This record gives sequence, structure tokens and C-alpha cells, in this order.
Amino acid sequence: MKHWLRANKGFLAFLLLFGVFRTAVADWNPIPSGSMRPNLLEGDVVLVNRLAYDLKLPLTSVSLARLGEPQRGDVVTFYSPQDGTHLIKRLIALPGDVVEMRDERLIINGKPAEYLVQDAVGEALAGTGSRTVTALRLAETIDGHAHRIQVLPQIEARRDFAPVTIPPDQFMMLGDNRDNSADSRYIGLVPRKLLIGRAERVLVSADMLGNWHPRTERFGMSLAR
Repeated sequence: MKHWLRANKGFLAFLLLFGVFRTAVADWNPIPSGSMRPNLLEGDVVLVNRLAYDLKLPLTSVSLARLGEPQRGDVVTFYSPQDGTHLIKRLIALPGDVVEMRDERLIINGKPAEYLVQDAVGEALAGTGSRTVTALRLAETIDGHAHRIQVLPQIEARRDFAPVTIPPDQFMMLGDNRDNSADSRYIGLVPRKLLIGRAERVLVSADMLGNWHPRTERFGMSLAR
């Protein structure tokens, strides 16, 4: 064993440094589901900046220092407060905000978000075989920042909730695919300690629902607000 360790110490050091880099500096996150459509697609791989919010002890989730504050509209990776699953959603509400949803429309601190219909497309629902529904795509504007979302009017979903005041160091996360996302409406608010990092851009992408052909037009695509 000692001989093997000496012979492979360079490789082992590389693995250790690589692990430190991925858990403390930057990581990549494959997108396995359609909960962030139309902005993130199944088969995208996104670059995650793990230093966007906190400096953490390598190979742990222990925060050593706060480096930045999460902003409304950030696309964030985090651990589910329900079962620890690794998720990616959009940050919608910050500590101190009062947020509610009425008939799919967000109201934050008494100010309704603005919505502009862009187009409608047919979309196959995962796990339903060949069933296709109409996905209505809209621009949602909150605090002057716009991003795309989509809604699926034909399926049952949670489109309303009463006003919620966001406690300190907690955040509300919603999927951009509003009617097909297990987000804070189902799993609860997300404590800061469970945040992993901010998704910055799509590194690479392949059509995992089709023939796995590369989607080169998505390579390097920014996810900035």
C-alpha cells in the first residue's frame, strides 16, 4: 500500500485539489428535469459559482465567511430543506419580503409582477408518454428585472398562496416552469445555510430527450439576470 501511495501521490494530490475546487470554488450541475424551462433545458450543464454567497470549508457545507448577498432573480443551486436533494431554482423573495401568488401572478411587497405573453408552444409532459400540452411563455418582470417563465394552463398546479413574510436568512425559490416545479410552494422556504451557489452560465448542452445531439447554440449561454 505504501509503495502504491508513493507511486500515485501526484494523482492523489490532483484528486484532492479537484475535490476542494468543486466543493469550495466552482462546480457544474447537470439539469435532469424541465422545472426551469424555458431557460434551462434537460441536458444542459451549468457552471455554478460556489463563492457567490459564502466561503465554505472545503468538502463541507460549513460557512467560514459571507462573500455576497443573494439577489432576487438569481438562479441558485441548493439542498432541498425537505430531503436534501440537490435542486436549482430562481430566487424570488428575500428576507423581509411579503410575497403572495394569486392566479399564478406574484405580488411582492404589495406590488404585482408584470407579465407579457411571448408565445405558446406544445410541450410533452415527462412521465405521461406522448401527452402534449400547451406551454404559454411569458416575460415576468419584478423590480425592473425581466426573465422568462412558462405556465401550463391545462394541468393541475398550485397557482395561489396567501401572503408569506420571509424570515431572516431564508429565501423563496420558484421554478421558471411554474406549473411543473417542486419548489418553495411544496418544500418550504430555503435557509441560507442550504445554498450552494449561483448558476452563472450553460457550459454545454445535449438533447437528452431526443438523440443526445449537442445543442451548440446553448454553449456558454449566460444566466445573468
